[in-house]
Amino acid sequence: MIIDQQDSEQGALSGLLQAVDKDLGHPLAPEWRAAAEAVARHRFLPERVWLGDGHGGYAPCDRSADPGRWLRAAYADAPVVTQVNDGAQPVDSDSDGIWPSSSASAPSIVFRMLEELALADGMSVLEIGTGTGWNAGLLAHRLGVGNVTSVEVDPEVAARARTALKAVGLGPDVVCGDGSLGVPGRAPFDRTVSTCAVRSVPPAWIAQTKPGGVILTPWESPWLGWGLLRLTVRNGAAEGRFQPYSSFMLMRGHRTDLRIFRDVVRDAHQPDESRTVCPAHTIGADAWDLGFAIGLCLPDVWKTWEDDPGVDGVVRRLWIATTDATSWAAVDHAADQAGAPDGPFTVWQYGGRRLWDEVEGVYRWWVEQERPGPERFGLTVTAGTASAWLDGPARLLPRTAAHVPAHVPAHVPAHVHAPIPAHVTRR
Repeated sequence: MIIDQQDSEQGALSGLLQAVDKDLGHPLAPEWRAAAEAVARHRFLPERVWLGDGHGGYAPCDRSADPGRWLRAAYADAPVVTQVNDGAQPVDSDSDGIWPSSSASAPSIVFRMLEELALADGMSVLEIGTGTGWNAGLLAHRLGVGNVTSVEVDPEVAARARTALKAVGLGPDVVCGDGSLGVPGRAPFDRTVSTCAVRSVPPAWIAQTKPGGVILTPWESPWLGWGLLRLTVRNGAAEGRFQPYSSFMLMRGHRTDLRIFRDVVRDAHQPDESRTVCPAHTIGADAWDLGFAIGLCLPDVWKTWEDDPGVDGVVRRLWIATTDATSWAAVDHAADQAGAPDGPFTVWQYGGRRLWDEVEGVYRWWVEQERPGPERFGLTVTAGTASAWLDGPARLLPRTAAHVPAHVPAHVPAHVHAPIPAHVTRR
């Protein structure tokens, strides 16, 4: 029985490494293949994981109840949710309120990021977000336990990771704390790597990374969570480019909890009405390259969709708002516009900023720049400032519509101030 289990695990690992090689486009480096074989991924997953339920949600999968499915999830080249709702109990598996709060990342992106670190013997690494501990274990196998420091904000997750690491004979320092602060007592580090996404680079990471060292982190904007940022530290600053990889959970300290009808739109608001012929369907969709550009140019703007808003002739509404909840816009998609992605659409805007104008301006700028993907963008971070750019640091990105050439067709009406229609807010 034990032999059969070992054979099953070895077969699963072999299949996983083949999938990783395919995703990377080249064979995994020998040192990382050896680490993967020595630090078994399944030994870092909890007895209960949460897998897709086929309806856009998550349902528990217990190793004791369904060991085959559990093991397949452990060795699939896909992320595995290991905690929901920040560990709050009890959790109703039938509730729509289940949301993932910790996970084991897809192995291919784990190894891609490890390769991006360009490690050498003797280097020290600060890892932000211990999670299951598997990534810390791979690093410790490669560099030695004394060269790896990992920070985890959740005490229970940190404790479980320590136990898993000890079980495989590895004991890197796992610190429970706020990852945005780093670990000053162990600094400086040759490399800083985050396994959670950020919306800005914490100054402590730069301060605690050696000159010439690398910071590697997933990136997220309120508009779209996607992208990988690799920075090099020099003279107290950091600069580098994005890559079109990874979608990670956001660092807990960077979360925002905003809802359109709870926090933003009010019945007393009186929006301006206008029309647009911009492709609102495309702009509001989760289009990776476009969404990434919008998120960089407008880092405080987010969106959400409302289906069937209860308005005659309107089948869907795109809502856009600022993270400070002071400005919003809504774009109505009429029932008869299914075959007309370029509109015209009715636009409502309220607040000190005209958000749809800004988003539309960024869209037109992005098209004029030949629709760049993340790999053409970069970021320069200095004390208290962060500047995003296209192709090189000299080409800073537009931040608002005022800085974007918006060649609006002449037939698009100007804004008309009108009392807020009853149908703008949901009842």
